Amino acid sequence: MEAYKGRIRLVIKNYPYKYRDYSHIAAEASLAAADQGRYWEMHDMLLRKSPQLDRNSLIRYARDIGLDIKAFTDSLDRMTHSVAIERDKKLAADMDLYNTPTFFINGRKVIGNRSYEYLKKIIEEELKNVKK
Repeated sequence: MEAYKGRIRLVIKNYPYKYRDYSHIAAEASLAAADQGRYWEMHDMLLRKSPQLDRNSLIRYARDIGLDIKAFTDSLDRMTHSVAIERDKKLAADMDLYNTPTFFINGRKVIGNRSYEYLKKIIEEELKNVKK
């Protein structure tokens, strides 16, 4: 993102797997961390610690990254972001998406983990096509 500052934007949508026990609460945890300005820290922690994504583990991770634990647990317990998560899941279904991650770069669908170089090539191609 830094290499393209002001030229591209990143939009993240949640798509918790329906067959994974803790995927919904993990999505809640990432958004509760975002409320405190720590989305990426929680995102990275969840990837490192998966599949240990039960409530107690999430609270421990929140503590590890310096979140306000009361605000975090209140958000989890109230499922504050459930409507947004369900909206994202519906969008994925409407778009016939079933894989994560899936990227759209100017409408070009890229499925699965891809290298920085691969994504950069597509971004560069798309930036060349932008009308000034």
